[in-house]
Amino acid sequence: MLNSALSYFPDQDAVTEILKRFYVENGKDKKRPYDDVPKLILKPTLFAQQMLIASTFVEVWLAKEGHSGQVGMNLLEKIQLAIPAQIFGAMLAGVDYLLIGAGIPAQVPRVINSIVNGQSLTMKIDVGDTNDKLVLNFNPAVINNVTYPLSRPRFLAIVSSHALVSYLNKDVETKPDGYVIEYHVAGGHNAPPRGKNSTNAFGEAVYSEADLPNLEKIRASGSPFWLAGGFGTPEKIKAAIELGAQGVQIGTLFALSNESGFSKEIRTEILASLDSGQLRVTTDAGASPTGFPFKVVHIDSTLSDINLFNQRTRKCDLGYLRTPFKRESGGIGYRCPAEPIDTFEFKKGVTEDAIHAKCLCNALMADIGLAQLRPDGRLELPLVTIGSDLDGAMDLVKIYADGWSAQEALNYLIGV
Repeated sequence: MLNSALSYFPDQDAVTEILKRFYVENGKDKKRPYDDVPKLILKPTLFAQQMLIASTFVEVWLAKEGHSGQVGMNLLEKIQLAIPAQIFGAMLAGVDYLLIGAGIPAQVPRVINSIVNGQSLTMKIDVGDTNDKLVLNFNPAVINNVTYPLSRPRFLAIVSSHALVSYLNKDVETKPDGYVIEYHVAGGHNAPPRGKNSTNAFGEAVYSEADLPNLEKIRASGSPFWLAGGFGTPEKIKAAIELGAQGVQIGTLFALSNESGFSKEIRTEILASLDSGQLRVTTDAGASPTGFPFKVVHIDSTLSDINLFNQRTRKCDLGYLRTPFKRESGGIGYRCPAEPIDTFEFKKGVTEDAIHAKCLCNALMADIGLAQLRPDGRLELPLVTIGSDLDGAMDLVKIYADGWSAQEALNYLIGV
């Protein structure tokens, strides 16, 4: 499948180099760790850019293979250093929609428009917890043999408030094609609560009515929108349409389907807990290195177990969520709250930000059976996320106790 997708990548010289460095015929030995790949930095090498573009191309190409439906890619604004290259790779593969949240994606429309025509671009990059900005330069010419213009995907900004809709709509350079309005019960990252004292004694984010989006003002903006977080039943879909939404975004039902990337062991345990009514999903205010609350499923043998979390040796080898900071010498460094605490403190990071931070990079790779092997023989542990609204999943587990397919989830949602 990989070689098939890469055979369509426009720059075959780049493909040859990628395969030479990282491809293992028939898969790597389970007793061997994965090789390190280039980390995201402000001035990446040509090969690092080509690899990131090609890997994103493969993701979208494989998703589009064998059907005529549309394919979208969901990115995190918090991983700013990857955004131009990922957008370019996705567009080379013909992505239909780009969805970006976990931040304010005000620069994305301009980035897309530049890439459509193969133009070089700059993107402002946040610097730690300051108001300073650095500049990331990106030139699509790093990939050869591309025919322009590329097809422009529709861009949907994932936001949680009418204020952000109003802000992004003020300027044609920041205005998306539409919005996904996400409620705080959605899985993955959530917007921080707006109220004071918004974290309880257990480290969970606490939301109130102040965190509910004002749909009346969002409708008045004139922009099309979809609703997400708590809309995973036929009744909720109908309600969303009646509220003026074009449709809904649903994650949990499909994350738990047989075709999802979750390992069989994880999916089996979640379904068993659902069936018994014991499944617990919390909004951990400190788990994500991004500083955003993160939905966590409490199941065995994952980092949701505080003892297992404390036993893990901290290591930042993937580095997707690292952010730049200015050193006292004036140079640029990179840090992450999930790296070793003494290293984070040495880089002038705030200790309180690091104590509960979990390495989402390694944990989410472990979720899909790609856990890194450490020198002591341990495998990195998963940390699982789904939404906390489980009504639809509870309905399905009563019908399909051993699990359901994506098609069966869709049939349930549309009443077939």
